[in-house]
Amino acid sequence: MRRLPLLLFLGLLLSPAFASAQTTEMVEMRDGVRLATDVFLPDGAGPWPTLLVRTPYGRDDLAGWGDTYNGFGVAVVTQDMRGRFDSEGTDMVFTSDGAGELSDGWDTCAWIVDQAWSDGLIGTTGGSALGIVQYMQASATPPGLVVMNPVVATSNMYDDAVFQGGVFRQSLVEGWLGGQGSLFWLDDVAEHPFEDDFWDPIQTRDDYGEVTAAGLHEGGWYDIFGQGNLDGFSGYQHQGGPGAAGNQKLIIGPWTHGSLYGRTSGELIYPANATEPPYPDAFATMFVHHLGLDIPGWSDEPDDIPTVQYYVMGDVDDPDAPGNEWRTADDWPLDAGTVRLHLQPGGGLAETCPPLDGGFTSWTYDPDDPSPTICGHNLTIPAGPCDQRQVEERDDVVVFSTGVLDEPMEVTGRVRAYLYVDIDQPDTDLVVRMTDVYPDGRSMLITDGAVRLAARGSTTSLNPLEPGEIVLGVVDLWSTSIVINAGHELRISVTSSNSPRFAASRNNGLPWPESTEGDGQPVTVRLHHEPAFASYLEVQDPGRQVTDFQTCGEELPGDETDGCDCRSDLADGRAPGGVLLVLALLVPGRRRKRGCRVVSLGRSWRRTQE
Repeated sequence: MRRLPLLLFLGLLLSPAFASAQTTEMVEMRDGVRLATDVFLPDGAGPWPTLLVRTPYGRDDLAGWGDTYNGFGVAVVTQDMRGRFDSEGTDMVFTSDGAGELSDGWDTCAWIVDQAWSDGLIGTTGGSALGIVQYMQASATPPGLVVMNPVVATSNMYDDAVFQGGVFRQSLVEGWLGGQGSLFWLDDVAEHPFEDDFWDPIQTRDDYGEVTAAGLHEGGWYDIFGQGNLDGFSGYQHQGGPGAAGNQKLIIGPWTHGSLYGRTSGELIYPANATEPPYPDAFATMFVHHLGLDIPGWSDEPDDIPTVQYYVMGDVDDPDAPGNEWRTADDWPLDAGTVRLHLQPGGGLAETCPPLDGGFTSWTYDPDDPSPTICGHNLTIPAGPCDQRQVEERDDVVVFSTGVLDEPMEVTGRVRAYLYVDIDQPDTDLVVRMTDVYPDGRSMLITDGAVRLAARGSTTSLNPLEPGEIVLGVVDLWSTSIVINAGHELRISVTSSNSPRFAASRNNGLPWPESTEGDGQPVTVRLHHEPAFASYLEVQDPGRQVTDFQTCGEELPGDETDGCDCRSDLADGRAPGGVLLVLALLVPGRRRKRGCRVVSLGRSWRRTQE
């Protein structure tokens, strides 16, 4: 999964017969628990910079790293995380690695810089869980850490990994924990279904300013943590402390969690260029520079690396189609125009406002028969872009399409669906899939997302709905970059389930896990179209003006946030009655108050059921 092309090549070239000397230490943490740690040192007296890799998967799998990096004058330290393999203690699933009461990453770095062989400089690398632990420990400002390389990872476990939009990510969480023999952790999650102090050590958005390391963030549009790498880059780049702010790099391609730097994702095969960004040696350049390595003939500096390298996907069947190319940028997200595509009665998707008598579109979701997951941002089940027609043909799924495009349409940036709905049960989920419909009818998944209505965007409480109460649920579909070719259609499907990617709601308004267990009643959902409650899909197009979008209904002034110390960077989603229920990202530079994912401006709306 990891690419180390240049350093691996140089290692073979400069020291083809090099074999590392390994020692094993039991490094003591602040509470007395000792972690099994292998140390690989170069020949000579030192001191040397250190490459640190901490893993829950067993450090024996990393034994060859010493042979690769010692030849450059880099000490390598690999470590089993707490409670894993040869380390003492109880497996705490990352909660002992951040800026909490326990801080194993900080303690390990402090031990390294105190060794006679260390020159005091530390870099970290690794993907997936090995990337998550980097994000967590960096927020504790460990001594010596100057550069990091989190790959296909996230810095915020509650939102990105466990409760995306308030909906439990069943296949990911249960599948990964089961594979590690760590399903016991679900008991802790059940005791903390809302974002409280338990989650603080694995939520780093409030600690970006504590990070002092440069970073190279690598991810994929179909990765399980695709948005996590983007947010980690943006947070460290704009809100990081000295050494971090302005010193981050980002690479993101058309990849799943298991296809990093490959061509095949799901049912699509991208062109050969998908395997290599414009500047492929970013890892080598970052680590050579920040660890102060002396590599003969190596002169590149971090300024030579584009700040952002991102792949724009496109029609894989047409070699002349726009897209399917790498681009570079100075920052992320890009400066792009907002495009609102309104959900029309009858299944259309257009920038024009719906008619005055647009009414609503309805479906009935039965929790005993949820719509199946067909690929997407998955780990233990099939992932990537796959044909969604099997889902779209269900009676409990409603579909909205642009019609065949006369010209290509680009979507690059965050995607959100703003849906005005009412339901006849206390709760349900809204699930949205966005697809690229090929001329032959294949409806290929681009991205998807979910939101739990009773959470009303909050991470700290539930407020079940009343019959007839119209709420605005904002479904965050994360980010993507794609050009929908002429002759294709852009489509979204809307329903209340995507199982087992997301746990199927029982519609009862109870906290997790009760929300997905026991008896459940079918729910009828009415999705509104009239201008005052005009549901729409919001996408970003770099070719459009920033404010170039059609607004429907009444817009209300006011910035009050009902006690929350945060503001949304979303375009206004206001409507008569003055409620804004949104899953909000923060404006760069503003700290996020726990539970402030909803900005509420008053009351919701109620109308008599026909």
